[in-house]
Amino acid sequence: MSKSHLREQICTLAKSLFDRGLTHGSTGNISARTEDGGLLVSPTGTSFGRLDPSRLSRFDAKSNFIDGDKPTKEMPLHTAFYDTRSTAGAVVHLHSCHSVAWSMMPDANEDDFLPPLTPYGIMKLGRVKLLPFFLPGDPAMGEAVRGLAGKRSAVMLANHGPVVAGKDVEAACNAIEELEDTARLAMMMHGMNANALTQEQVRAVVKEFDVEWDE
Repeated sequence: MSKSHLREQICTLAKSLFDRGLTHGSTGNISARTEDGGLLVSPTGTSFGRLDPSRLSRFDAKSNFIDGDKPTKEMPLHTAFYDTRSTAGAVVHLHSCHSVAWSMMPDANEDDFLPPLTPYGIMKLGRVKLLPFFLPGDPAMGEAVRGLAGKRSAVMLANHGPVVAGKDVEAACNAIEELEDTARLAMMMHGMNANALTQEQVRAVVKEFDVEWDE
């Protein structure tokens, strides 16, 4: 994919997320690998609803800033995924409402953040790790992701928002939408003794769809 096409795709998908309320104001950030191994990144302080393709931050394959506006302060999160997951072609971070709400629940599972309510969260995300609260922009968030040694494609930052890596920018956006939707279901069903998938059903989904499943 050419850089110009990728720039347009990043901005189109970001606006779609913004328009449907999955992030708001100037929250969230998005990045994608270019064909030459570099990165295109949303600039700091920008809105997903109004990204300018020509002003995206650009890095070369050695992580040197080349041009564009100043990049997001959450770069350590993005580079941690790229450095530890060879399959990562894009990373998306949102401040989506229901996933943040679920991260505040006292019974949220740190090692398996999303309850197995449908097969799709499992298929697109595998296990999601709930990380503790960090100050926004704290490089320690990136170190926490590195500590997972590439075993998770998605993490949830407590009281903050989800971060998802995908093979490309469309896959990453689809996966983070699934994360938010599953968290919304979890909030809707909380305290209602809902019939979640059984462990046998979860294992069947993992096997059938060859899901990366960190035990």
